[in-house]
Amino acid sequence: MRKSRSIFARRKSQFSFSRPYQSRRGNKVAIAAGVGLSAILLGATFLPTKYGVWLEKVVGWVPMHGYGSFLMSGNQIDNSAIVSLISLPPQKRASQLEAIATGPRSLDRSRARYLLASDLIASKQGEKALEWLKGLEFEYRVLDGHIALRRAQAYELTGNTRKAKAAWEGLLKHHSQDPVSVEALYVLGKTEPKYWEEAVEKFPSHPRSLEIAHALLKDNPNQAKLMVSLAKYAFDTPGITSVLDKLIGLPAEQLKPEVWEAIALGYWGNRKYGQASTAYAKAPRTPHNAYRVARGLDLAEKKVKALRAYKEVVQDFPNADESATALIQIAKIGPAIEAVPYLDQVISQFPDRAGEAILLEAKILDSLKSSESAAAARQSLLTKYGNTDAAAEYRWKLAQSKARGGNYQEALQIAKPIATQNPDSELARRAAFWVGKWSNKLGRKQEAKAAFENVVAKYPQSYYAWRSAVMLGWDVGDFNSLRQRDPKVEWPAKRPSLPVGSAALQELYQMGQGKDAWRLWQAEFENRVNPTVAEQFTDGLLRLNMGDHLQGIAKISSLEDRENPEEQAQYKALTQQIAYWQALYPTLYVEAIENWSQQRQLNPLLVISVIRQESRFEPKIRSTAGAVGLMQVMPETSKWVAENIGLKKYSLENPNDNVKLGTWYLDEIHDRYKNNSMLAIASYNAGSGNLSKWLQDKKVSDPDEFVEAIPFDETQGYVKNVFGNYWNYLRLYNPKISQQVAKYSEGQPTAFKN
Repeated sequence: MRKSRSIFARRKSQFSFSRPYQSRRGNKVAIAAGVGLSAILLGATFLPTKYGVWLEKVVGWVPMHGYGSFLMSGNQIDNSAIVSLISLPPQKRASQLEAIATGPRSLDRSRARYLLASDLIASKQGEKALEWLKGLEFEYRVLDGHIALRRAQAYELTGNTRKAKAAWEGLLKHHSQDPVSVEALYVLGKTEPKYWEEAVEKFPSHPRSLEIAHALLKDNPNQAKLMVSLAKYAFDTPGITSVLDKLIGLPAEQLKPEVWEAIALGYWGNRKYGQASTAYAKAPRTPHNAYRVARGLDLAEKKVKALRAYKEVVQDFPNADESATALIQIAKIGPAIEAVPYLDQVISQFPDRAGEAILLEAKILDSLKSSESAAAARQSLLTKYGNTDAAAEYRWKLAQSKARGGNYQEALQIAKPIATQNPDSELARRAAFWVGKWSNKLGRKQEAKAAFENVVAKYPQSYYAWRSAVMLGWDVGDFNSLRQRDPKVEWPAKRPSLPVGSAALQELYQMGQGKDAWRLWQAEFENRVNPTVAEQFTDGLLRLNMGDHLQGIAKISSLEDRENPEEQAQYKALTQQIAYWQALYPTLYVEAIENWSQQRQLNPLLVISVIRQESRFEPKIRSTAGAVGLMQVMPETSKWVAENIGLKKYSLENPNDNVKLGTWYLDEIHDRYKNNSMLAIASYNAGSGNLSKWLQDKKVSDPDEFVEAIPFDETQGYVKNVFGNYWNYLRLYNPKISQQVAKYSEGQPTAFKN
């Protein structure tokens, strides 16, 4: 018996995260990017005599005079024979790495030796690892500190405690200013506490230092300095609120204002808005922090205090953008009869927010039975502030109303100005598409074609660009033909470059050394409360690299929310880079996706699009409803599917098993709805029971109209997001469509366009 319930969690909040709205300059990590590391000079070929003596004692080998050294330069990784091996499992790449590692001296030879040693250490083969590490730091200087780390780790595995200790001490002695030395401090500090104190003092943001801080607090929970360090550098980690709770119990004068800001951010990220408000009140008195004081009280349902705090924002920062937002919030939560003067203040003082204030004022006037004044306000919105998002919102509602009544001519006239007067609004792409649809209904074929081409040109990343491409007759698949398509794709062969970071960080990242790269980045990335655009993008890339796909995608996608004009410009420049889009639409678990898609006769790009929407590629993620893994399969549904396919043993947290079960169900609901992917995806989210009801209630022959009429906002958004994902994977990784889009959208990067 087929089940109609949804197997998926419908919780947008599972993908939410905390992040600052405005960033400040300062504390930039060395090495800005865009040009790689080609400007770095090759390192010296000699090391201090003492270092050579120490190395000879530990490994019994010292390089000959004049032995070459290598550093990564901007283009070397592109042409490296190592690139294709980085993503392979150790057992599948070992022989190929060995062939390179025993070849002529080169950068790739050094890389191969390092990777072989790392793989052997991971499999606990210390003796073999030591062979590949002999003298490697002299030819692979960019990672000399990490080579010393690998040597110490290898000696630990051999059980030779004397040489292991000597290796740790050597790492600490000769790389004392390198964050990698924290690993030595961590190990040596297990028997000599002074080393742990040194780690926390010198490298407070390093993950090992934070681990040490947690351990020391367990023994003595009243160490304010350690709690402050965690508040500053671990405010976005699980369980941080227990530390913050203890920290705020200390006398306020013991904590500096910038520490209170980190505490506030930690509470805010964990949705403890009342505590966040209290902390923001003690942080530096900026417009942003003052607003957060008020907004925290508002979200904590302390309306009277919130109103007072909003008014203080307006009083203390009368010209700040936050004051406009505060005035609007006062109008929303205060008595309706008192709201209009506050909104009038926004209209007169903040023209960029006037449209929003007028629209809210009209709603309030309606509630006060002042319909004529409300109508006059809405007319003013269109005539005086027609280029605001609020005007676009109002126009769109009017246009939809006319279209539902069959008056496409008026709908067209009302919607057209949205795309021209509000080109950057969220509604612009939607309205521009429907201008084309309604033009078609009126028989204006050329006008419709121009409208669809405009959507592809201006909004190539949107769901509506895909719908426009369908209307233009492109070979991109439609709702009823998409499932069995198997588009040609070319997945990227290398990782995008990091915008910022040291030479060692860049090399570790490009070499697929996710954990080591992440630890080094955490040590370098001290500007966490207010990161720059480049720093936040780097952070997102490195999170993706180490498998934190949820937060990685979230960090990158939230860059569009930057409000500072300079940062907005930086963000827009970033979107012109293919690396940005490939990071937002990563190619993960491709082998399992392609395998099971082929067996189920499903379009693999549709499957990866569902996974991106459902789990952000997190194999062990669980929703509040109990759904598990990549395709968010409910346990009871997995049992039913497993029975149907004769699968006796599986784990929903195993990517291959999850995709195997999820694609079977996706295939089953496609069959149920005669291969209409739109209906299948809607059912996937809302359940077939809800979908059947909608199909009965809304006799709509136009699939686009049906999507817009889905009564669950979440499901409507889900359908658009999944097919928007599909379109982006298609335009980024399919050569034909990528080049076709590029003809229309000059300036938009593709994988197949310089």
